Amino acid sequence: MKQERIYLSPPHLSGDENAYLEETLASNWVSPVGPHLDAWERELAERMGSKDCCLLNSATAAIHLSLILLGVGPGDVVFIQTHTYAGSVYPIIYQGATPVFIDSEPDTWNMDPRALEEAIQSLLEKEEGSAFKKQQLKAIIPVHLYGMPAKLDEILAIGKKYGIPVVEDAAESLGSTYQGKYTGTFGKTGVYSFNGNKIITTGGGGALVSENGELINRARFLSTQARDIAPHYQHSEIGYNYRLSNVLAGLGRAQMKVLDDRIKARRANFERYRHYFEARNKEGFHIEFQSEPENCHSNRWLSCILVDPEKNEGIDREKIRQVLEKENIESRPLWKPMHLQPVFREYPFAGGNVAESLFNTGLCLPSGSKLTESDFQRIVKALDTCFSNP
Repeated sequence: MKQERIYLSPPHLSGDENAYLEETLASNWVSPVGPHLDAWERELAERMGSKDCCLLNSATAAIHLSLILLGVGPGDVVFIQTHTYAGSVYPIIYQGATPVFIDSEPDTWNMDPRALEEAIQSLLEKEEGSAFKKQQLKAIIPVHLYGMPAKLDEILAIGKKYGIPVVEDAAESLGSTYQGKYTGTFGKTGVYSFNGNKIITTGGGGALVSENGELINRARFLSTQARDIAPHYQHSEIGYNYRLSNVLAGLGRAQMKVLDDRIKARRANFERYRHYFEARNKEGFHIEFQSEPENCHSNRWLSCILVDPEKNEGIDREKIRQVLEKENIESRPLWKPMHLQPVFREYPFAGGNVAESLFNTGLCLPSGSKLTESDFQRIVKALDTCFSNP
């Protein structure tokens, strides 16, 4: 009989969700307005150390509103790392702007500051008539992949040097810290995700945070269809149906209580994998991990490895993925770089081949906070069939 599937990153409910949901339904506050929505915005902002927060129905919506708030429009440029999920890029296209994809650096696998600055200089120094004006370079979007903070000091310094605001995509890094401060709170705005596979979940949802309360108030206005203050329905500009519901905000409040426990469990998963693969490396294999710089504390949302077949007796990530899948265990390649995606191939790319190499050799392993010792032993048993030395 087929064993129960081990998923990559399934939802993990705390047990308190029912109480919040029952109370919310009994109160009849089920639309995108209500006490849980207001309370969770305050609690989330306070926990992250940010001045204000606007809860939304996705992280993509949060990025979109960030770009609108920064005045991004047709003819403008937004710099974003190529190693990310497409949802980070779509809002740039929504605004009619041009994404410039930036390669990764090999330490954190996130945006390469050197490639970023070279891309900026290249656009500014083009021949007269084809060069971009400085005011057209509207935003930089680093993404803290798999929970690991990007090299924010360098990226923020480049943004300051050229007068380009930073929008932090912290969709995967809720609870991760950089120099003791939470990711998502360094840029002009920060973005979180509460999708079903994230470290805490509302089934679907996101948040926009900022030290600028006016920006957040503007985001709330735009996210609720841009309805003017009037006794009738009146609209003076285009708005969006982006607000999170009070029902899901109640779910989020319950989930927020266990964030520290979820981070602890995810980091424990990574240590299990590290211990296993370090033992394989002593046997002559060469499995690499996403490093954690001293000034970073990752939530280790996903535990990922790099498997170069030239260093591992021909074993590649696809062989491992197929072996795991045969045992009903989900794993997934690292994100395919955006500049290699058919839909984005016409847009500029700056850097080398780090992101492409990460995609070709990288694999995300089951990392759910509910992963049991029995589950891990099943995973190890499958992995042993790949790495056994006769």
